[in-house]
Amino acid sequence: MHETTTLLIEVGALLFLLGLLGRLSRRIGLSPIPLYLLAGLAFGHGGLLPLNASEEFFGVGAEIGVILLLVMLGLEYSANELVGNLRAAAPAGLIDALLNALPGAVFALLLGWGWIAALVLAGITWVSSSGVIAKVLADLGRLGNRETPVVLSVLVIEDLAMAFYLPLVTAVLAGSGLLGGGIALGVAVGTVLLVLVVAIRYGNLISTAMSAKDPEALLLGVLGMTLLVAGIAAKLQVSAAVGAFLVGIALSGPVAHHATELLTPLRDLFAAVFFVFFGLVTDPRDIPPVLLPALALAIITMGTKTLTGYLAARRVGIAEPGRWRAGLTLVPRGEFSIVIAGLAVAAGSVEPELAALATAYVLITVVTGPMLARLPDFAWFKRWLRQRGAAQRARPAPVSD
Repeated sequence: MHETTTLLIEVGALLFLLGLLGRLSRRIGLSPIPLYLLAGLAFGHGGLLPLNASEEFFGVGAEIGVILLLVMLGLEYSANELVGNLRAAAPAGLIDALLNALPGAVFALLLGWGWIAALVLAGITWVSSSGVIAKVLADLGRLGNRETPVVLSVLVIEDLAMAFYLPLVTAVLAGSGLLGGGIALGVAVGTVLLVLVVAIRYGNLISTAMSAKDPEALLLGVLGMTLLVAGIAAKLQVSAAVGAFLVGIALSGPVAHHATELLTPLRDLFAAVFFVFFGLVTDPRDIPPVLLPALALAIITMGTKTLTGYLAARRVGIAEPGRWRAGLTLVPRGEFSIVIAGLAVAAGSVEPELAALATAYVLITVVTGPMLARLPDFAWFKRWLRQRGAAQRARPAPVSD
């Protein structure tokens, strides 16, 4: 009884604080994500006032938060739109992997950590945070923007790539060899293809099985199916985020519209829990020794990730402001980066400093990313883009012989 009482007090106090921080952030015109993270740092391991009783609750809530963020993104798009965007964004996905995985691998080799650590750090710097970016897009009202499908396509390609990368890196860290890695990869590929086929071919049947006229039944049905598919995907070593996203894709029509309205408050609640938990499990004392290397790596890969989004948006004909919005929105890394670092440290195959470096790196990108995403909305940035465009138009055309 005492533990339950303590849990209620800690959870209630922290959620009330998050409400105040959310209101403050909107008063000053910023995303609340950085404030949620800092609150987690203040009340987590090594913080000002550690909250131990509620850590498990926030851990489960954080997983639900990522799942809800991704299913809500999926509800915004149809299966045909997804396939079309993935085909169009395939080259961007390749550029994304080259520009953002290579810096991490090279960085690990320069530090003398070996090829296994290089493989791990490549994944940490490669993948953007679907959860953070989904929250940023919603906070800034950009879900309907022309560049948003480009951003989502890059994220989905990254999540699908993680469905193949995670089993392989797990096998390498465990020393199970090529056979174990091949089996894990085969299961991952089969699971992703199965879920994708069901979402595209039988999405209408899934929608008709649910009633948009009964809010309670619809909420329970959509939430239950999303958690079920995400859990099965995670059990098979596939991203739970991919499973949740494809559930959203599978739903259409009035069901998707009403499900969005019903799930929005839940998404906001558990998304805040996700960002707080990220800070709660981070010990601030581990960050100072690796802060400079993490900062250098963050600056490099924030630039490469911005270039990735810019090029992807330009390729499909998005105007200059939209290209910058796409690039800067992709900056934050998050849940996958922490998962990859956790796998490496648990296996004991890499240097212990890698976990602290990954944590500091992710915190830097997650705190600065939502702020950078707002840059294209500022008047001075728009003025700079107009001046840049005018200067380019004023350049004389090259003279041919």
